[in-house]
Amino acid sequence: MAEKDLKQMYRTRTEGDLPETIEILGRTYAKVENLRYGTNPHQPAAFYRPADGANLVLGAYEILKTGKSGLSQTNLEDMHHAVGILKYMARPACAVMKHCNPSGAAIQNGDTPLVEVYQRARDADAQAAFGSVVAFNATLDGDTAEEIMQSIVEGVAAPDFAPEALEALNNFEKFKRNKEIRVIKLPDISTLPKYVDDGTDVLEMKVFDDGSVVLATPYLSRVKSVADLMPAYNEHKTKGRIDIARKATAQELDDLLFAWYVNIHVRSNGCVIAKNGQTICVGTGEQDRVGAVQQALVKAKQKYKGVETLDGAVMSSDGFFPFRDAVDAATSEGIAAIAQPGGSVNDYEAIEACNDANATMVFTGERCFSHH
Repeated sequence: MAEKDLKQMYRTRTEGDLPETIEILGRTYAKVENLRYGTNPHQPAAFYRPADGANLVLGAYEILKTGKSGLSQTNLEDMHHAVGILKYMARPACAVMKHCNPSGAAIQNGDTPLVEVYQRARDADAQAAFGSVVAFNATLDGDTAEEIMQSIVEGVAAPDFAPEALEALNNFEKFKRNKEIRVIKLPDISTLPKYVDDGTDVLEMKVFDDGSVVLATPYLSRVKSVADLMPAYNEHKTKGRIDIARKATAQELDDLLFAWYVNIHVRSNGCVIAKNGQTICVGTGEQDRVGAVQQALVKAKQKYKGVETLDGAVMSSDGFFPFRDAVDAATSEGIAAIAQPGGSVNDYEAIEACNDANATMVFTGERCFSHH
């Protein structure tokens, strides 16, 4: 294959003979559009939505700027996972997505402008943010759009765009490096179900190579606010009861809740380190718990702009700690507060490790594994 063809395969639509409508579990789905390609350039793909059009968010996206050959499957999946994070955020927030994982996320502190929220999300891992999809839960303004156009971004999604933002996103003379950016307007994401008592008739679907299917209800959280984060405790059959000695501060609780919501859409084993409403690092896709923590600690020091110490940062773990080694690794680097599901046979040792380091720990009472 010629070098020109190799370069063009990422920018050229891969057409496939995909049907205009499909039936799934008695519901009709209509094709929205053929995608640029699927997960890889040689895989044709198309996007479908329920034909009845009820309660759609991602299914009702509006492309304001198509870029070169439109959206790929991964672009849509990145938006899906970004929305899955942002729907939990009560304040303006940004998720920078790369390969279906957040490379960084941030939420507004005080009255900080949206452009600063974006900068903090991007700079959590500026290297991974190259070629990302960026999503917001607030109207994109002109200053933020100009900042987005300073680097290569595959697409930007938001519930609305100020006229100044659209002008910047279409200013090819000024921003030639990012002229192929895709701009997507999303309906109100706050209508999506978030919590276990919201209820939903939507099912997740995994299709295997032989056509076999697994259906499951989607992830909904029991954690609605910091009030649902439980101070860690354990009743040990021989050692007795242990409680976390230091209670979390208001800022730590706010950061722990933020880190937990981000972790919901991190590929397990997932570990999110955050401080002041910003991810410092996302450890993702490890096969062991301590490995996910160690990976995040190393990445934080290697890739986060300006980090010198993790003192005062918090960490969320999408699964419990089978041993105290992961807690020791985190607190030795300055992690001050940890959120985890609880329920391990070694919770006593994990709490003991926190107490030894004067750190604090809360239980979420739920696991948020994501095997996307």
